[in-house]
Amino acid sequence: MASIVANLPPPLFVNGRRPLLRNLGKFTVFAIGERQLRVAVVAKATGESSESSTSLSVIKSVQNVWDKSEDRFALIGLGFAAIVALWASANLITAIDKLPLIPSALEFIGILFSSWFIYRYLLFKPDREELFQTVNKSISDILGQ
Repeated sequence: MASIVANLPPPLFVNGRRPLLRNLGKFTVFAIGERQLRVAVVAKATGESSESSTSLSVIKSVQNVWDKSEDRFALIGLGFAAIVALWASANLITAIDKLPLIPSALEFIGILFSSWFIYRYLLFKPDREELFQTVNKSISDILGQ
């Protein structure tokens, strides 16, 4: 169960003495004080998140790989190597960023590639479905499913 508590300024709710938002049936609204300038809104979520969520499936896949692995020392080594590679690439990018003219050229190349990617995969529905299938196939190949 999750809950959210927010203090909202009065212009969102009150215009003079008339409320601007009339239907607040899903929210519980409490006045903090009789003449204070803020209103508290409390929203509570009940129920569980869906099991088909991508983040949950990735976590479960990683747990399955960890449980099924016979060489956990190699998996720890791969994780350490990934952290070192991330650190090294961040330092390399920082060093390249300090060179004159190269960051502007790389930014332009990034804008061109992003434009092409949007046109190729995200603009039309059949292309989005193709991208989704490609990503799912790559994930299943990596995880060995």
